[in-house]
Amino acid sequence: MSHITLPDLPYAKDALEPHISAETLEYHHDKHHAAYVNKLNELLPGSGLEDKTLPEIIKATAKDDSKQGMFNQAAQVWNHTFYWNCMTPTNGGGEPTGDLQAKIEEDFGSYDKFREEFKNAALTQFGSGWAWLVADKVGGKLSIAKTANADTPLAHDQVAVLTCDVWEHAYYVDYRNRRPDYVDTFLDKLVNWDYANAKYKGQDAGVEE
Repeated sequence: MSHITLPDLPYAKDALEPHISAETLEYHHDKHHAAYVNKLNELLPGSGLEDKTLPEIIKATAKDDSKQGMFNQAAQVWNHTFYWNCMTPTNGGGEPTGDLQAKIEEDFGSYDKFREEFKNAALTQFGSGWAWLVADKVGGKLSIAKTANADTPLAHDQVAVLTCDVWEHAYYVDYRNRRPDYVDTFLDKLVNWDYANAKYKGQDAGVEE
């Protein structure tokens, strides 16, 4: 029985304009994200994972080559839901707020250094993938990570704090091949620091851990 559902966007499809268009979100959420959900639900029957949560499915399949297809679908469902929440149409982007402001300065030296490292990760991820701000589960130290294709911090026992989707379908309608411009816009105009702070503190902010 299918049990993984496509979550609604946390804002209207045109809410991120002019930075990300309604056309992009229509394709990215309604087509791509929905396809991962549908495919995962096709794969679950008979897997023994039918009653597991999405994070449990990801962790159970991450290191099992025979379940690579299921991992890819499940991780992409989770990654996309996380990504939508990492953006906000109001007062987004720029320097961090809350506890993360001090923590970023402590672990990176400055916001500018964090921004440089995060952008570099996003631009040097060859092909499709993700740039992440992650935290260690013990001690909470922040670091930058990049993952290819569907890979996710959940598979590496890290706490996801912030992500930028650098698959081409995330930005090609609006930015064509200008990934640097898209990443700049994400960082300067869209980042939802309230959500990132909540994830860093371990609060439930819309994505089941």
